[in-house]
Amino acid sequence: MFPKAYYEENENLVHHLKLKKGDVGRYIIMPGDPKRCAKIAKRFDNAKLIADYREYATYTGYINGVKVSAVSHGIGGPSTAIALEELIKIGADTFLRVGTCGGMNMKVIAGDVIIVNGAVKGGGTMDNYIPKEFPCVPNIDVLEAMIEGGRKIKTKSHVGVVQCKDAFYAQHAPGSMAVDKELLYKWDSYIKAGCLASEMESATLFAVGASKNVRTGAAMLVLHNQERIKNNINDPKDYTGEEAIDLIIESIKVLIEKDNINK
Repeated sequence: MFPKAYYEENENLVHHLKLKKGDVGRYIIMPGDPKRCAKIAKRFDNAKLIADYREYATYTGYINGVKVSAVSHGIGGPSTAIALEELIKIGADTFLRVGTCGGMNMKVIAGDVIIVNGAVKGGGTMDNYIPKEFPCVPNIDVLEAMIEGGRKIKTKSHVGVVQCKDAFYAQHAPGSMAVDKELLYKWDSYIKAGCLASEMESATLFAVGASKNVRTGAAMLVLHNQERIKNNINDPKDYTGEEAIDLIIESIKVLIEKDNINK
């Protein structure tokens, strides 16, 4: 979409996202998939593609007259941390992850939305930002906005802890790994402790947010539940794919309204 020369001639652009101050709003919606940014941008007024480089696509527009952006963060902790670092440099301060996850709790079914109130630190990136003892949790303002947003549009949602991992196939094919017994033991332990779902980015998002004193939150659509499948319990696939996006857009509206009141 953008020629390489465009990026090379603009020295003020941050290195990976190829953005500069003024390109994005303070409110950022962050999917993993760059293609999902275009879907999110359809919910904005006057949305424009600002940059498209590597795994990072950026669209900026308006919600209720306020400038907002959709920026993809790619897969996993390292690319998520890079996206946050560079967005903070150019003025953003509120980050809402919207993505997908796999259910772990039997009550969680495909089509539900998980609003994350904490993440198991199953990756390594966050250890470069916060001590191991420090919890990976969202900002309370964002969490409350997500819960309120979900209620307003009557989304079937669950609030709770997710497992956050670095290795996708450590979850989906643990028996193929040299540390298979450890992986299976931990997976069962997380379920016993009430973990709702598994994904790959929220813990890093929260860790970077805490380290940099910015607001973060996450909500994700459940695509399936491997525990229900394993136990021969019905796992219906009844969703549009827009459920988490619906919730995030409503959450942004709630945040904008509350931030305007608290100016």
